[in-house]
Formats: sequence, structure tokens, C-alpha cells
Amino acid sequence: MTSVPVRSVVRALDLLEALNRQAVSTLDMLHAQTRIPKSTLVRLLQTFEGRGFIRHAPQHGAYLLAEGVRSLSSGYHGEPMVVEAAAPLMDAMTLRVKWPLALALLEDHAMVVRYSTIPLSPLALRHSTINFRLSLVSRAIGRAYLAFCAPEQQQPLLQALRQSAVPEDQPARDEEAVRRLLARIREAGYALRDTQVVPATNTLAVPVFDAHGVAASLGLTFFSSTMRPEQAVERYLPELQALARAIGERLQALQQSPTLPLP
Repeated sequence: MTSVPVRSVVRALDLLEALNRQAVSTLDMLHAQTRIPKSTLVRLLQTFEGRGFIRHAPQHGAYLLAEGVRSLSSGYHGEPMVVEAAAPLMDAMTLRVKWPLALALLEDHAMVVRYSTIPLSPLALRHSTINFRLSLVSRAIGRAYLAFCAPEQQQPLLQALRQSAVPEDQPARDEEAVRRLLARIREAGYALRDTQVVPATNTLAVPVFDAHGVAASLGLTFFSSTMRPEQAVERYLPELQALARAIGERLQALQQSPTLPLP
């Protein structure tokens, strides 16, 4: 005799699987992936939040996995852990300085934005950059990662970039120039975007480290007409570096402990 699945349990498991597919999920995304009615999704999400499995960021209309999901022995991978470590700290900085911040992680041979404070910023040109892919050689966030990652990781990334057909990756074909650029970034401790890419804005970016090396990159975007790059460095680099260190410390604490209070 074949047992009939419990529909409510199946829906809850489907929702958990959907939440695990990306670092940050909106209600629309979860509805598209699960086909669960939105009213039911809201009730399930509220239940998960009450059990400590997810966090709700109302200002972003988004949901992300929380440390409580570790008790399920699956689904709590490095990516949502980095977002959980960074999100409240990034939100606090944007509320102070007004400029939007973005956190990106490596995927294949590009950086992918997994968290952004654009919804909190009155100075953002876009509505969202979540899941944007950023070049490792042309974008500040990509350069910050590539410059500070371990040599055994950097070399295959550079090789993949040289073979890439993406226009923003084309500078990687000049290996000597790229290596000079990466050396300057390591010496300075930060990266800026190629000024020919989206000239209306620029980004100041720094790496985020955990115990294993570079875990992510963090960037602050500003209007080119408002600040020159050197002004942005003078005004915001110390605070951005302090934020990156705080995220790294919080990330390592999350990796070592099943619970961590919000700041």
C-alpha cells in the first residue's frame, strides 16, 4: 500500500528547497519556483521565521536562511551564511552614509551580487543589483576579489578570463597589464571600477576575508559627478575596510557557532 504524502509537509519542504537555491529570495521568486499560493507562502515563511530557520528583511521584501536551519543538517551553505553575516552591518552603514553597498561572491569566473542595500539608499540609480554578474577584471568588486585571492585560485581564474567572450573580460588578454593592475590593488588595499564601464558611477571595493581566505567582495557605489575616486577613497575607505573586517569576524563566528545574536 502506497502512502499518500502530507500536502502541507511537501509544501514546506519545497519551500525550504527553494530558499536554498539563492542567497536572497522574494515572495514572487518563491511563488514562481514552488507554485504555492502566496497566502500559504506567507504563513509558511512566518512559521519558519518563528522557528529561526529564516530571516525576513521587510525593507528589501526579501527572505534569507538563518542559523536555525543548521539544525536540519542541510541547506546552510557558505553563501547564505555570508549574507547573514553582512546584511545588518551593511544596512547600518548605508543608513549613515546614504550610498548603496553591494556584497558579491565568486561564481565560475565572475562575481555575483548576493546582497545590496539599494532599497535603503536615496542615491541608487538602479532598483536592484541582486544576481548581477560582475567582471573580475573590469569591475571594482571583481578586481578586489581577484587581487587578494590565493595564487592557486587566481591563476586558473585569469586563464578562464583570457578565454572569455564577455566584453568586460577582454582586458584579461593582456596578462602583463592585468598583473600590474592586481599588484597595485594589493598594495593600495582597495579596487576601483574601470572608468569606461558605466561612466555615470564608480565603485570602491575591498575584499572580505574568513579563516580560509577571500570569502566575498564589498563595494560602495557613488556618482562620478559627485565625487572623484580619490575623494571616495579618502572619505569612505577606512569605514569600508572596517565594515569588511566586521563582516569577516561575524562570518567566522557563524561558521564556528550555531547561534549568533544580531548586532
